[in-house]
Amino acid sequence: MQARAISKYNRLSPQKARLVIDLIRGRPVGEAYAILQYSKKRAAEVIDKTLRSAVANARGKAEEAGEPVDVDELYVKEAYVNEGPRLKRWRAAAMGRASPIRRPTSHVVVVVDRKVTS
Repeated sequence: MQARAISKYNRLSPQKARLVIDLIRGRPVGEAYAILQYSKKRAAEVIDKTLRSAVANARGKAEEAGEPVDVDELYVKEAYVNEGPRLKRWRAAAMGRASPIRRPTSHVVVVVDRKVTS
């Protein structure tokens, strides 16, 4: 049972968020929680919130289907960060000019699935 969560328009750089998301891809959910909790990166907070939402979505889907779901069985199947629209601002520069400031945003996508045991 696959469940997905998306967090859009986060005010953080996609490049910096990808450094954190690469740490949890393919890991069990419990291990991913631990990695994000002890990460010093600011993006870890947003990614943790998105991961918790994906797990809650998995629980909801399982409840609708009438199946039991154990969080220990779940793992991070997919996790990626896409670039969102940039906020464009202007700062005063020398000789009456204006220099641009581009503030990046990002969209975080986390997909969790049940481990298939054979």
